[in-house]
Amino acid sequence: MPRKVTKKLQRQLQPDRKYQSTLVQRLINKSMLDGKKLVAERAVYSALEIASKKLSSEEPLEVFEKALKNITPSFEVKSRRVGGANYQIPFPVAGHRAHHYAFMWLVESARARGGMPYNERLAAEIVDAYNEAGAAFKKKEDTHRMAEANRAFAHFARS
Repeated sequence: MPRKVTKKLQRQLQPDRKYQSTLVQRLINKSMLDGKKLVAERAVYSALEIASKKLSSEEPLEVFEKALKNITPSFEVKSRRVGGANYQIPFPVAGHRAHHYAFMWLVESARARGGMPYNERLAAEIVDAYNEAGAAFKKKEDTHRMAEANRAFAHFARS
């Protein structure tokens, strides 16, 4: 088994039932706990409806896609040992991996919120991501700031 997930090894996801979107299906899969997909599906659909109502938008899928676009990173830093010192080297993030980070940050920050059911927390985080605020957006900004700060070490990536 290769260390890197090649195109051949990636599974093709079926689109979700309601919006026919593979992105929504991936969010459902990331939100799922203990294999309870139906519970996760209900929570995600409810969150998308709540988010679109809060933003007075008629299309929940458009709201979600814009929120996802706002929290998807384009750079990351990887640690690399060069000459006895560790350097944080900035690398561009590929499409599938960038979406993975976005989904993980969205679900992680929604779970970290407290005081309300998961679907409301997820909806609040989607609204915050849509408005370029919230914990998931901050995580993306921190990642980009880290990559920008270590831009001087980018030449180590090629060697």
